[in-house]
Amino acid sequence: MQAATTERALIVNTVRQFVDKEVIPAASGLEHRNEYPHELVAQMQKMGLFGLNVPEMYGGADVDYTTFAMIFEELSRGWLGLAGVIGTHSVLCDVLIRYGTEDQKRRFLPGLAAGERRGGICLSEPNAGTDLQGISTVASRHGDRYRINGSKMWVTNGRYGNTFLLLARMEPRIEPAHKGMSAFVIEKGAPGLTVSRDIDKLGYKSVETCELHFQDFPVPAGNLIGGVEGEGFRQVMTGLEAERINVAARGLGIARAAFEDAIRYAQRRTTFGKPIAEHQAIQLKLADMATRIEASRLLIYSAAEKKDRGERCDLEAGMAKLFSTETAAEVSFEAMRILGGNGYSKDFPVERYYRDAPLVVIGGGTNELQRLIIAKNLLKKYQVT
Repeated sequence: MQAATTERALIVNTVRQFVDKEVIPAASGLEHRNEYPHELVAQMQKMGLFGLNVPEMYGGADVDYTTFAMIFEELSRGWLGLAGVIGTHSVLCDVLIRYGTEDQKRRFLPGLAAGERRGGICLSEPNAGTDLQGISTVASRHGDRYRINGSKMWVTNGRYGNTFLLLARMEPRIEPAHKGMSAFVIEKGAPGLTVSRDIDKLGYKSVETCELHFQDFPVPAGNLIGGVEGEGFRQVMTGLEAERINVAARGLGIARAAFEDAIRYAQRRTTFGKPIAEHQAIQLKLADMATRIEASRLLIYSAAEKKDRGERCDLEAGMAKLFSTETAAEVSFEAMRILGGNGYSKDFPVERYYRDAPLVVIGGGTNELQRLIIAKNLLKKYQVT
């Protein structure tokens, strides 16, 4: 236990130093120019951050999910966009680890862990986001290959990535919808895949978020995850547990950055002859912000520990994601109010936190969906017999 705690501290401290020395000084300039952070991503690759949740036997770090969450918190404290580069990448890794065949693990995980393969997820579509059972992208079998036809939206790493988790309906159509879906590992290179555009966003800048089109795009049958058709929806839903933990941790990182900037500013800025931190109105805001941040952290760790035990954590991950991301939105807004006009200015990073926060509220499953997941699990847990 002591050795594991020491190793965790070393990993997290290394990431913290990287954030303080490299990420924070570069973030605002790159973000305002909407410029991809190639050099920072290369350093993340050298640090082994692309293999956080990959077993050591496949070249990964195999950290526990509490450490995983701590790392996402630190990265997002520096810059949400940078954390996004490894966010959906880790979901692909998680699904492969849980459901991939041994051949698939050997073929894909070492490259993903090394960052040579950069992963993403192709789930949402122009007319299907939260309701994944409404997707229309189809996969049809042709000999030893499947052909994919359709479009996918909101693909992080869509332009610079090369290996993706894709969910598709099977042809012919099977009902109920969730039993007629399969998940694939797809790789760029074959004709039929077009990155049509980068979606222009309010925040979450620099990391590319793309729309992808598939026209008779060939995928080897050996890339069907688990080698079994019709299991894709379940596989993806389990993988999204990991995404909700990392999105919750990203929300915590944004909130923490906004709070730390605000409390420093409040001690330096004076009005009416004293620092604004001595005004009760500001103290009330700071107290509420800090309390929500600490509660978010404990919810995240609770979900992470349950996932480490190999248990389903829909309820805990949903609660963590809901509370932490709403905290990010609230704390970033309160930080802007504490800074006043300066908080609205691009001279200070608080305006970036405020623009980034809505992404974590929406991404990883909207918070309206999280409430439904929480309620469903609560009714199951407290079922009247």
